[in-house]
Amino acid sequence: MRKLLLLFLLVITVSFDSQDSSAFDSGEWFKFRIHYGFINAGFATLEVKDAVINQKSVYHVVGKGYTTGMSRFFFKVDDLYESYFDKTTGYPYQFVRRIDEGGYTKNQEGFFNQATNKIVVKDYKNKNEKTFSFPKGTQDIVSTFYYLRNFPTIDKLKVGESVAIDMFFDDETTKFKLKFLGREDITTKFGVISAMIFRPLVQSGRVFKEKESLTVWISNDENKIPLRIKAELAVGAIKADLDAYKGLKHPFKIKVN
Repeated sequence: MRKLLLLFLLVITVSFDSQDSSAFDSGEWFKFRIHYGFINAGFATLEVKDAVINQKSVYHVVGKGYTTGMSRFFFKVDDLYESYFDKTTGYPYQFVRRIDEGGYTKNQEGFFNQATNKIVVKDYKNKNEKTFSFPKGTQDIVSTFYYLRNFPTIDKLKVGESVAIDMFFDDETTKFKLKFLGREDITTKFGVISAMIFRPLVQSGRVFKEKESLTVWISNDENKIPLRIKAELAVGAIKADLDAYKGLKHPFKIKVN
């Protein structure tokens, strides 16, 4: 259950929509129930707010992940990820990463300069500061999710095709590829919903082990909501299901209640 919210954020970055109509707006909120095998391991939430950075109106997204019950007794997780990104371009200005996963901690903030393509990362735990270059269009791990929800080519993807973007994480920029697997109807607590299926292709050894296989089901509507996530781990499996939502910008299309 280590990297609980990180796992969640990585595998939900396959949400897309048309640039002509944004898939989300301020006030949107999701809650996901996370299972490790038959155990209710914890929850993850994502909330979109308004903020101002350098006199610009931006989106401020707050992501939280935490273990509950017996899972918390055996392995305590309290993760906080935040991102501030431009409402028009989707490019990030700042990220926050404060995590505590079984005693493994990080406390960082990153500040993107979109004019110079430089990012300053302040590590408050280790009391240091580093500057890195990044390719234009690079996202942080949270802004990736929302940027891809407005990606323009979702309806043009064919089964087996992939999309790749640059993502900055752990002091480096890496390619994050997303492979489209097809469509199917799935049964959720809200009813039967038409879903698109994606497989994130992550760099082995960076976050996941090579044997891990990630699959995510996204609502096949204008919201592009992550409905279900499965991660086959080297030992066991993690599953996350949408448990609650509010503030959707578009009607949630449920085929059968």
